[in-house]
Amino acid sequence: MAKAFASTGDMAEKTVSFTEVGPGLYAYTAEGDPNTGVIVGDDAVMVVDAQATPAMAKRVIEKIRTVTDKPVKYVVLSHYHAVRVLGASAYGASEIVASDTCRAMIHERGQEDWDSEFGRFPRLFQAAETIPGLTWPTLTFSGRMTLYLGKRRVDLLHLGRAHTAGDIVAWVPDAAVMFSGDIVEYRSACYCGDGHFRDWPGTLDAIAAMRPAALSPGRGDALVGEQKVAEAIALTRDFLASTFDPVAKVAARGGSLKEAWDACRAACDDKFAEYAIYEHCLPFNVARAYDEALGIDTPRIWTAERDRAMWAALQG
Repeated sequence: MAKAFASTGDMAEKTVSFTEVGPGLYAYTAEGDPNTGVIVGDDAVMVVDAQATPAMAKRVIEKIRTVTDKPVKYVVLSHYHAVRVLGASAYGASEIVASDTCRAMIHERGQEDWDSEFGRFPRLFQAAETIPGLTWPTLTFSGRMTLYLGKRRVDLLHLGRAHTAGDIVAWVPDAAVMFSGDIVEYRSACYCGDGHFRDWPGTLDAIAAMRPAALSPGRGDALVGEQKVAEAIALTRDFLASTFDPVAKVAARGGSLKEAWDACRAACDDKFAEYAIYEHCLPFNVARAYDEALGIDTPRIWTAERDRAMWAALQG
């Protein structure tokens, strides 16, 4: 390879924020690293997305303990990616909740994704030796599930394919607050390597129609106020179109993956180069956009070997 993945050199520590986005509702954010949501109910806590390792999850637990001593009853997985799920064991939750599709994807490609993500972004797997193995949901659903933390209701919703086929959001109706996982990002690149470009905008529409008063995105700052939420949805939508459209044009005329990469960079660099993890995501986004434009509906499984082969092709 001419050079390493951008993410392998991203070793700088990020500043963590723990922001209240509604009564008893918190967003754990870290300057573009994966976010975690915290929902405090009457008798227990729900965590949305677990971090990549148990050691990293303990930092979330430390923040939780500054606001409540209630036990963590549920860990909700917005999707299957390793950086979101492999820290789940640290919380001691009685249930790990995900969509049926998410569980199926863990079975189909969970280990490959773990190996791939660890190889391309080692900083996000601090104390990787603390991971006991793949995280398996104990409670799954199709479409919709409602859980209660005492009187506090949380709706888990599969609104459509987006970042992955099995994405879910957590909606807290008493405060109109949403935890979106990676369906929505704020001034952070969307990772689209396992995504569905044509479906994703419709899923964003479904989120927008609920008019969240606040939203904790998958990456980026917590969003408080309908105007801020709308901005994040619009930026996410623009990122997706700006990535997919030039790649699809190249694919339609029989152009190469390298040509698609060049076209995407021409369209996106000036707009998004300052976004968190932009360089890390770009090659995977181009590869998936190219496949989808050619009619490959189910994203191909990323492996460490495929990562390297793709990167070599893009270096021309």
